[in-house]
Amino acid sequence: MTNREITSHPEFSVTLENIAVRYRSPVEQIKSFKEFTIQFLKNNVHMTDFWALNEVSLSIQHGETFGIVGRNGAGKSTLLKVIARVISPTNGRVILNGKVVPLLELGAGFHPELTGRENIFLNAALLGHSQKEIIAKLPQIIEFAEVHGYIDAPLRTYSTGMVARLGFAIATAWQAEILILDEILAVGDEEFKTKCDARLAEFKQNGSTVIMVSHNLSTIQEKCDRVAWIDYGKLKSIGIPQEVIQRYLEDIKNVEAGKSVGKT
Repeated sequence: MTNREITSHPEFSVTLENIAVRYRSPVEQIKSFKEFTIQFLKNNVHMTDFWALNEVSLSIQHGETFGIVGRNGAGKSTLLKVIARVISPTNGRVILNGKVVPLLELGAGFHPELTGRENIFLNAALLGHSQKEIIAKLPQIIEFAEVHGYIDAPLRTYSTGMVARLGFAIATAWQAEILILDEILAVGDEEFKTKCDARLAEFKQNGSTVIMVSHNLSTIQEKCDRVAWIDYGKLKSIGIPQEVIQRYLEDIKNVEAGKSVGKT
């Protein structure tokens, strides 16, 4: 039974208690939705369970920059979506103390046919900001995103980097209590990444909690106070960045060595 709760907590911004997320999929591949519907009505669809997360418990302190590492498909993004309230856990409890601002996917909350300016209003409104608040921040957002010459062009004409810059500029235009970043800093040139670093440092100085996923382990080690390693949906290790990353890299090395032995 799912017991999901959002409430205050004296010590932590985020507390996860025995979080589990289950997805169900057909055992046999079904080629079309029509075929699936027919087989489903005939009760011929056999489902299998896949646990994207399994009994994950952790707490993140106020003002902490917290990193999450792991292989592709390990459950990192699913964990962020649970914290961001994008998906509800199958089991477990989430306790949040503060408003969550998620930046999970490139272009999330944007419409490709709307202009950059229109998308600022749309995206910021989805984050809970009023029209008056958005108008006040509009020049700053455009300046930070470096999209002056394209602000009234449709978003579909923007490059990937421009979309990433605009999304980051909107999400961080207001001081967030809990900011969630999923590989967003991997997009953009070095100059923009420097601007992002400065803004994140400002957030940290003002007491924000930042939770980030990145395959760039140097970024995680440099920016994070603590790191969690997720593997096959389970929490493998949590602690000081250098130590957790070292365990993670050793595990990758051991797995690769095992594959090499199997081929000989």
